[in-house]
Amino acid sequence: MQNYSDSNQTSEGSGKPYTDLEITDKYIIREFGDDIDPIELMWHRDNEDRTIEILGETDWAIQLEDSLPTSLNSRIFIKRHEWHRVIKGTGKLQLKIHLDWFIASRF
Repeated sequence: MQNYSDSNQTSEGSGKPYTDLEITDKYIIREFGDDIDPIELMWHRDNEDRTIEILGETDWAIQLEDSLPTSLNSRIFIKRHEWHRVIKGTGKLQLKIHLDWFIASRF
């Protein structure tokens, strides 16, 4: 498996398989285009816990480490450093990434 995190992905046109539409200290709104090559959706790990929520409906899927692919139509929690990948469906995928480190730091 190849390892990369959000911090070493570059902007569109230079290797990033998505576009960040909005970034705050609580969440990121991210979009994967309908023309993306599925090979770009590599297994990776992130440096923080996160919960992802789909904006709209989709037939795209997610696969977590040691699990079969699952629907993205309900919230998914991804632990820090857990291997995962997105599996391309039809149309665009737009999601909201809740940065759980921010939520946890408030308590």
